[in-house]
Amino acid sequence: MLFSVGLSLVVLLSVVGAATLERVEYDYYKYHPMPEITDWMVQAVKDYPEVVTIVEYGQTYEKRTISLLKIGVNTGEKKKAIWMDCGIHAREWIAPAFCQYFVREILQAYKTNPKMQAMMTNMDFYVTPVLNIDGYIHSWKDNTTRLWRKNRSPGPLNCTCYGTDLNRDFNANWGTLGVSFDCCSNTFCGTKPVSEPEAQAVTYFVGNRSEDFLCFLTIHSYGQLLLVPFGNPNFIASNNDELMKVGKGAADAIRSVHGKDYTVGTSPDMMYANSGSSQDWARMQGIPLTYTFELRDGGTFGFELPQDQILPTCEEAYSGALYIITYAHDKTFSGATATTAATLWSMLLALGVTGTTLM
Repeated sequence: MLFSVGLSLVVLLSVVGAATLERVEYDYYKYHPMPEITDWMVQAVKDYPEVVTIVEYGQTYEKRTISLLKIGVNTGEKKKAIWMDCGIHAREWIAPAFCQYFVREILQAYKTNPKMQAMMTNMDFYVTPVLNIDGYIHSWKDNTTRLWRKNRSPGPLNCTCYGTDLNRDFNANWGTLGVSFDCCSNTFCGTKPVSEPEAQAVTYFVGNRSEDFLCFLTIHSYGQLLLVPFGNPNFIASNNDELMKVGKGAADAIRSVHGKDYTVGTSPDMMYANSGSSQDWARMQGIPLTYTFELRDGGTFGFELPQDQILPTCEEAYSGALYIITYAHDKTFSGATATTAATLWSMLLALGVTGTTLM
């Protein structure tokens, strides 16, 4: 009987241990399909209920709910905010991987780091892991759909193709440069500005409180670039000098982690002219620090970045993103100390960026 009881206890402990192991070991260094990302979002709320909530703020064309994680201390007062979205282009899988990593890192830092505690008290982080959910799911269907870019709305009348490029659909010099009106093109900009429900969701959510946002970061791949507004070469941001200075500081922070060079500049200077991007729209709404991150690599693997590059890519991009966010925070809450504080903070992040504690 004692043997039987002992055996039962071993089995029970094994089951509990397996459940705990399954709970802890969310793999941040592989690509996850949408259901797993959704479950991860729910788990983040369970793990950090004091600072994390899920906010539903729109629907895709295929009626899937668009959700973000709101991360910050509930002070009971209106707060400044940071925006980050990933996965606006379906095939850029490294972007949602980065959003998940970013969330894990700031939540871990919140536990012990006074600087992160201060930032979460003063600001809320709004992080959308996957904006283009329909397209992302479609890109996971099989090898023939892996490089799908657009959303999944049907084309206009008499068009047999699907999808609009969501990053050409925003109301920012819409339809003028770097777009196509051919509904079968990868850069089809839609039938009118903000024609797509995914772009409408961002426009409504951010636009209704744009004065609160200090920073708008949209994460893409590939090219190892930090892009500043505007996509139209005939326009220049009123704070272009600041955008370039902060962007170059972020690029230095990125380089300090794994030695990767990220180039800073406008899209026309770095890649090509375009219009209707979310970044340009955000800057036109008055959000001062708007950047598009084009993550690894330089073109060897392109949109199919191997999983063994997820960790170093996320580590370096995290350092760059935190540099920009810290600058935005300190400029607002500490005045002239912003640049020095951001530099110090990025150095501290670089020293601890390889921590492997899991959420």
